[in-house]
This record gives sequence, C-alpha cells and structure tokens, in this order.
Amino acid sequence: MQDPCQAREVLGIVGDKWALLIVRVLKDGPRRFTELKRAVDGISQRMLTVTLRDLERDGILTRTVHNVMPPHVSYELTTMGRTLCEATAPLLDWSITHLPRIDAARAAYDNR
Repeated sequence: MQDPCQAREVLGIVGDKWALLIVRVLKDGPRRFTELKRAVDGISQRMLTVTLRDLERDGILTRTVHNVMPPHVSYELTTMGRTLCEATAPLLDWSITHLPRIDAARAAYDNR
C-alpha cells in the first residue's frame, strides 16, 4: 500500500497554476511552443520551458521534434495527461466562474 503523503508530489502538479493552464490548452490537441506561449497569458518563456519539462518528466505530456525545415517541436497530452485535464476541468471552471466574487472579497478585505 502506498503512503498517502506521497500524493503531495502529484498535488504539486495539480496545484501549479501554469501546469493546469498548459494542460487545459493542450486538451484540444498538440501545440507548438509559441502557440502555448500565446495561449497562456502572463507566462514567461523560461517558466513555460520549465513547466513543459516537468510535465514531460511526469508523463503528463509528450514532446515531439518534427524534422522539417525549419525544425519545430510540438507538445501533446498523454493518456494520463488527458485524465488530469478531465479531473481538473471542474476546478478551472469554478475558478473562472467565481473570479469576480473572489476579486470583490479581496477588495473588501483589503479595505478594512
């Protein structure tokens, strides 16, 4: 039986805002680096690179180098990555739905 505390490593992925946004963008199919950079507002090139490497290492996505001129690289969710996308979609939807209320609550708190 596995130690439930080991789940914190997986929760680190789920709790990472950039990872979840990248996974969400990749749900519609493979994307190139520049497409991901444009789709994930506010992410730096370095953070995108680091997050993509981490997701590849964890088996969430695959990186494919296409031998064309000029060469390019694409990223795609693995089967496990697609299940992560399905599992986290409600959380992302909840976040988007409740963002105005969260912003209002923060403003009210900060003005106390």
